[in-house]
Amino acid sequence: MKIQRRSARALRAGFSLAELMVVIVIIGLLATLVVPNVLQRLFQANIATAKKNIITLEGACTEYAVANQGRWPESLNVLVEKDDMGFSYIDQDKLPLDPWKNDFLYEPPNTGQSKGTITCLGSDGAVGGDGDARDFNNHMIHNDEI
Repeated sequence: MKIQRRSARALRAGFSLAELMVVIVIIGLLATLVVPNVLQRLFQANIATAKKNIITLEGACTEYAVANQGRWPESLNVLVEKDDMGFSYIDQDKLPLDPWKNDFLYEPPNTGQSKGTITCLGSDGAVGGDGDARDFNNHMIHNDEI
Protein backbone atom coordinates (compact mmCIF):
# COMPACT_ATOMS: atom_id res chain seq x y z
CA MET A 1 0.00 0.00 0.00
CA LYS A 2 1.34 3.41 -0.97
CA ILE A 3 1.18 6.27 1.48
CA GLN A 4 0.78 9.61 -0.18
CA ARG A 5 2.66 12.46 1.31
CA ARG A 6 1.35 15.93 1.01
CA SER A 7 3.83 18.41 -0.15
CA ALA A 8 4.68 21.40 1.98
CA ARG A 9 3.10 23.60 -0.65
CA ALA A 10 -0.24 21.81 -0.44
CA LEU A 11 -0.26 22.15 3.35
CA ARG A 12 0.20 25.92 3.07
CA ALA A 13 -2.63 26.48 0.56
CA GLY A 14 -5.25 29.10 1.58
CA PHE A 15 -5.05 32.22 3.69
CA SER A 16 -3.84 32.54 7.24
CA LEU A 17 -5.98 34.12 9.93
CA ALA A 18 -3.71 37.17 9.96
CA GLU A 19 -4.14 37.70 6.22
CA LEU A 20 -7.92 37.43 6.52
CA MET A 21 -7.95 39.93 9.40
CA VAL A 22 -5.93 42.43 7.35
CA VAL A 23 -8.43 42.14 4.47
CA ILE A 24 -11.39 42.59 6.85
CA VAL A 25 -9.79 45.70 8.39
CA ILE A 26 -9.16 47.19 4.94
CA ILE A 27 -12.78 46.53 3.90
CA GLY A 28 -13.96 48.14 7.14
CA LEU A 29 -11.86 51.24 6.55
CA LEU A 30 -13.14 51.57 2.99
CA ALA A 31 -16.73 51.18 4.20
CA THR A 32 -16.30 53.98 6.75
CA LEU A 33 -15.12 56.27 3.98
CA VAL A 34 -17.64 55.31 1.31
CA VAL A 35 -20.92 54.78 3.19
CA PRO A 36 -21.30 58.38 4.51
CA ASN A 37 -20.73 59.77 1.00
CA VAL A 38 -23.27 57.38 -0.50
CA LEU A 39 -25.85 58.32 2.14
CA GLN A 40 -25.24 62.03 1.52
CA ARG A 41 -25.75 61.56 -2.23
CA LEU A 42 -28.95 59.59 -1.56
CA PHE A 43 -30.24 62.41 0.65
CA GLN A 44 -29.43 64.98 -2.06
CA ALA A 45 -31.17 62.84 -4.70
CA ASN A 46 -34.29 62.55 -2.53
CA ILE A 47 -34.42 66.32 -2.03
CA ALA A 48 -33.99 66.90 -5.78
CA THR A 49 -36.80 64.44 -6.55
CA ALA A 50 -39.13 66.08 -4.03
CA LYS A 51 -38.34 69.55 -5.44
CA LYS A 52 -39.05 68.33 -8.97
CA ASN A 53 -42.40 66.86 -7.89
CA ILE A 54 -43.37 70.06 -6.07
CA ILE A 55 -42.55 72.16 -9.16
CA THR A 56 -44.57 69.73 -11.33
CA LEU A 57 -47.57 69.99 -8.99
CA GLU A 58 -47.24 73.78 -8.89
CA GLY A 59 -47.16 73.92 -12.70
CA ALA A 60 -50.29 71.75 -12.89
CA CYS A 61 -52.01 74.04 -10.35
CA THR A 62 -51.04 77.09 -12.42
CA GLU A 63 -52.43 75.43 -15.54
CA TYR A 64 -55.64 74.68 -13.62
CA ALA A 65 -55.82 78.34 -12.52
CA VAL A 66 -55.43 79.55 -16.12
CA ALA A 67 -58.33 77.33 -17.18
CA ASN A 68 -60.48 78.41 -14.20
CA GLN A 69 -60.31 82.22 -14.21
CA GLY A 70 -57.28 82.41 -11.90
CA ARG A 71 -58.73 80.15 -9.20
CA TRP A 72 -56.34 77.52 -7.87
CA PRO A 73 -57.74 74.07 -7.05
CA GLU A 74 -59.16 73.39 -3.59
CA SER A 75 -57.36 70.02 -3.55
CA LEU A 76 -54.52 68.42 -5.49
CA ASN A 77 -56.78 65.47 -6.30
CA VAL A 78 -58.51 67.64 -8.91
CA LEU A 79 -55.29 67.55 -10.95
CA VAL A 80 -55.58 63.81 -11.70
CA GLU A 81 -59.33 63.76 -12.41
CA LYS A 82 -60.08 63.38 -16.10
CA ASP A 83 -62.50 65.79 -17.79
CA ASP A 84 -65.04 64.90 -20.52
CA MET A 85 -62.27 64.76 -23.11
CA GLY A 86 -60.09 62.45 -20.99
CA PHE A 87 -57.65 65.25 -20.13
CA SER A 88 -56.13 65.74 -16.67
CA TYR A 89 -53.63 68.30 -15.44
CA ILE A 90 -51.22 65.56 -14.36
CA ASP A 91 -50.73 62.69 -16.79
CA GLN A 92 -50.95 60.02 -14.08
CA ASP A 93 -53.70 58.05 -12.41
CA LYS A 94 -52.70 59.28 -8.96
CA LEU A 95 -50.74 62.12 -7.40
CA PRO A 96 -46.98 61.69 -7.07
CA LEU A 97 -45.63 60.92 -3.61
CA ASP A 98 -42.49 62.35 -2.10
CA PRO A 99 -39.35 60.14 -2.16
CA TRP A 100 -40.25 58.83 1.31
CA LYS A 101 -43.68 57.65 0.05
CA ASN A 102 -45.65 60.40 1.84
CA ASP A 103 -48.31 62.65 0.32
CA PHE A 104 -47.49 66.28 -0.34
CA LEU A 105 -49.50 68.77 1.73
CA TYR A 106 -51.46 71.43 -0.12
CA GLU A 107 -53.01 74.71 0.97
CA PRO A 108 -54.91 76.79 -1.60
CA PRO A 109 -53.88 80.45 -1.76
CA ASN A 110 -55.37 82.79 0.82
CA THR A 111 -56.82 86.14 -0.12
CA GLY A 112 -54.04 88.27 -1.58
CA GLN A 113 -51.80 85.31 -2.44
CA SER A 114 -51.16 84.39 -6.04
CA LYS A 115 -50.08 80.80 -5.36
CA GLY A 116 -50.99 78.00 -3.02
CA THR A 117 -48.47 76.17 -0.88
CA ILE A 118 -47.27 72.65 -1.70
CA THR A 119 -45.21 71.16 1.14
CA CYS A 120 -42.97 68.12 1.51
CA LEU A 121 -42.66 66.92 5.11
CA GLY A 122 -39.21 65.38 4.64
CA SER A 123 -38.07 61.90 5.59
CA ASP A 124 -39.96 61.74 8.89
CA GLY A 125 -43.35 62.51 7.30
CA ALA A 126 -44.18 64.84 10.20
CA VAL A 127 -44.34 68.60 10.56
CA GLY A 128 -41.01 70.15 11.54
CA GLY A 129 -37.60 68.55 11.60
CA ASP A 130 -33.98 69.16 10.66
CA GLY A 131 -31.63 67.69 8.06
CA ASP A 132 -33.36 65.16 5.84
CA ALA A 133 -36.50 65.49 8.00
CA ARG A 134 -36.76 69.23 7.21
CA ASP A 135 -40.04 70.45 5.71
CA PHE A 136 -39.93 72.59 2.58
CA ASN A 137 -42.41 74.03 0.11
CA ASN A 138 -42.70 75.62 -3.32
CA HIS A 139 -42.17 79.16 -1.96
CA MET A 140 -38.90 78.10 -0.29
CA ILE A 141 -37.75 76.49 -3.55
CA HIS A 142 -38.40 79.68 -5.53
CA ASN A 143 -36.60 81.78 -2.88
CA ASP A 144 -33.57 79.42 -2.98
CA GLU A 145 -34.04 78.55 0.69
CA ILE A 146 -33.51 74.88 -0.04
